[in-house]
Amino acid sequence: MKVEKRIQKEVPGLGEKIRRARKIDKRPLIELAALAGMSTPNWYAIENEEMKTLPLATLRKVEAVLGVTFGVEFDEDEDEEEQE
Repeated sequence: MKVEKRIQKEVPGLGEKIRRARKIDKRPLIELAALAGMSTPNWYAIENEEMKTLPLATLRKVEAVLGVTFGVEFDEDEDEEEQE
């Protein structure tokens, strides 16, 4: 038997924050995307907020590659509120 828990959180402007961090980084996008394990079109889709949902694991890879934290956290109180 499986139990699944899905929580989503709206993070306004996240794509633009990722774009600004990438530009500050100065490395080519193709290198950053490869380090994050994704294609450059996928990275652009994230920056342009064309994706409806960004998996937390993907966000963490982007943060690791760029050496930044975008402050997206989930806590138990928030989880319960989101489910109601």
